Amino acid sequence: MADSYYATGRRKTSVARVWIKPGSGKIVINKQPINDYFRRQTLELIVRQPLEHIGQLENFDVMATVCGGGWSGQAGAVKMGIARCLVSADERNKKKLREGGFLTRDSRQVERKKYGQKKARKRFQFSKR
Repeated sequence: MADSYYATGRRKTSVARVWIKPGSGKIVINKQPINDYFRRQTLELIVRQPLEHIGQLENFDVMATVCGGGWSGQAGAVKMGIARCLVSADERNKKKLREGGFLTRDSRQVERKKYGQKKARKRFQFSKR
């Protein structure tokens, strides 16, 4: 077992670089504790999901740097990075994390606004006469 493991997670336009190492379950994101960085409880739960899914929440310390996007995208990016780190730490975690859907990249992006229209999908009302 190596000293620490590294992986990259992505969601929307957010990119997270994640390192995990054996420890006491401390999670630090952009040099801040998780409860200071993500002010919403739901985002903290999203980040902790992969560790809870395999029952290793108290066994690893997580250090992540994340940039781009908003709060939700950043939380999803860190979640994916943690899941990938857990697979590189122990290959036996892969099946369980794959079944939980933590290793699948969510490729949905914001659709761009088209010229001459109000928004990406919204159109001006059509008038025949």
